[in-house]
Amino acid sequence: MTTVTPVTLSKRAADEVRKIMDTKNIPADYGLRVGIRGSGCGGASMIIGFDKQKESDLSYDVEGINVLVDKKHTLYVIGKEVDFYDGDDKRGFMFVDTPA
Repeated sequence: MTTVTPVTLSKRAADEVRKIMDTKNIPADYGLRVGIRGSGCGGASMIIGFDKQKESDLSYDVEGINVLVDKKHTLYVIGKEVDFYDGDDKRGFMFVDTPA
């Protein structure tokens, strides 16, 4: 695993990822994939999900969770924090820019 992490997880996000991994029986050899999708006229959107590590991935230990980032996506996730919001109006993961 690489030691300097381009992306971080808040405690809330890390707790929710662990909860999902346990309740949804995510295989132990899967990691949390963080990256981007698309880039046309609408721009790129951030993605998060569970996946097996691929040859083009960098792997990071973040809060005890194996986080996978495709090498081509590294520049796009630098300085991002994955947070988790659980409110009356909505619930889910979100990406937050961390101060430089």
